[in-house]
Amino acid sequence: MIVTTDHRIPSALDGYEVLLRNKRLENPQSGSASKTALFVHGATYGATDTFDYAIDGQSWMDLMAEQGFDAWCLDLLGYGQSDRPNEMDQAPTNHPPLVDTAHAVLEVENAVSHILHSRHIQSVNLIGYSWGTAICASYTGQHPDNIDRLVLSGALWIEGLEPTGKPANALGAYRTVDVENMMRRWATGLDAREIDDMISEQARRRWCQHTASCDPRFDETGVLRAPTGVMKDYSQCRETGADWYDPSLIRSPVLIIVGDRDVETTPAQGQRLFERLTHAPSKEITVIGQGTHSLLLEKHRHQLHARVSHFLQD
Repeated sequence: MIVTTDHRIPSALDGYEVLLRNKRLENPQSGSASKTALFVHGATYGATDTFDYAIDGQSWMDLMAEQGFDAWCLDLLGYGQSDRPNEMDQAPTNHPPLVDTAHAVLEVENAVSHILHSRHIQSVNLIGYSWGTAICASYTGQHPDNIDRLVLSGALWIEGLEPTGKPANALGAYRTVDVENMMRRWATGLDAREIDDMISEQARRRWCQHTASCDPRFDETGVLRAPTGVMKDYSQCRETGADWYDPSLIRSPVLIIVGDRDVETTPAQGQRLFERLTHAPSKEITVIGQGTHSLLLEKHRHQLHARVSHFLQD
């Protein structure tokens, strides 16, 4: 039997709390770093609505728990089941971007410290998705002794992209998306048949509606709010050519894994990052066919799950 425990831990921003969820077997064997994993989400959707979203009765976290992992996921401030800063209840133009990568790394630091202390272990595995890969890689570079292995699913890396020339100062504190926006984003670059081969329209819409409704004000506004700190960071890196973080600081084994139809974090971007991991003791890159940026929710998610579990247990 899988036991689910929700921990509300202090946010890196005083006065707020974030959700740290744990799933593991009811009577686990003694904890170990190699069997402990923390999931960190991307720029728009929380961890509880991605890694712990049940499809056909089972989420990725459920699967990990069944395999004997001590599985954790973190909703960053402003996402999922975590608190929303007061600024998100005001007009977005009233405040600068919220929850950038530096802030997110501090949230991960708090979460990892909580896990290490509660489980009496010295390190954990990190699994980042999309923006979460930049967060997890940044944390790993800063705290190499705390991380056993690092998984970058849909690795965000913008080296080689041309500057847009657009100023970043127009960003407000947060942005909004509705269900139709979410549906269109999922199918970017694909025709109806291609996206339906990966996941049905009914399943896509069900997830979009479920995820958007995590916003406490969804019934009132019909939109999901997401902090724009990640967009501020993206713009600064793209316009200046600066690296989001320094991959050479990573001293853990790394797996980069991406869908072949991912147009947001492409296989080519993953390959550029792979080449920059100059001090990782081992590194692997896997491209899974017929998968978009939302591969973890699609028909071929089982290939993603199996590859990640094998890497963590290898």
